[in-house]
Amino acid sequence: MDSGTKRIVVATRNAGKLAEIRHALDFPGWHFVSMDELGAFPEVEETGETFRDNALIKAEVARERFALPALADDSGLEVDALNGEPGVLSARYAGTPSSDTENNVKLLRELEHAPEDRRAARFRCVMVLIDEDGTVIEAQGTCEGRIAVIPSGEHGFGYDPLFLPDATPGRTMAELTLEEKNAISHRGAALRALREELARG
Repeated sequence: MDSGTKRIVVATRNAGKLAEIRHALDFPGWHFVSMDELGAFPEVEETGETFRDNALIKAEVARERFALPALADDSGLEVDALNGEPGVLSARYAGTPSSDTENNVKLLRELEHAPEDRRAARFRCVMVLIDEDGTVIEAQGTCEGRIAVIPSGEHGFGYDPLFLPDATPGRTMAELTLEEKNAISHRGAALRALREELARG
């Protein structure tokens, strides 16, 4: 790797998320690496009450562990009929640990009797970058939509097979290409906002 390359550790083990970040923040000379690429890293306990809290916790731990600038996000699904749940518990909605499939099954079970007008939902994402000097840069984004009755699509991860974005009628997030998803997704919006902040710096 070129000595002039700036390495940023991304506090995730999710390959899909890492790919989205690399695609959106393609600054020349920047190289985003996962924690697994750098060595052993313990699971970070997400004890925050908000997405921002958890993103900051993860970024701080990664920066301290690897002595590199660190980028972390916390995101999740908020469903109106469930009073905003699963929210910060999105990744472990069905328990700890829980798979994407288990979380999706639980969500459909919870919404089994929810009428169409109560299936409105949104993905929310908060991103935090802590730079070499400790500067904290934040950005956030949302994507409005609703929850489908059955899963559909082979792309993405998490709740993507169940989430029908308002911007792509009739198609779930998992039926979109990476480019289409980044154009409308909560993480895509947060990444664009973060890119603007970084470009100004």
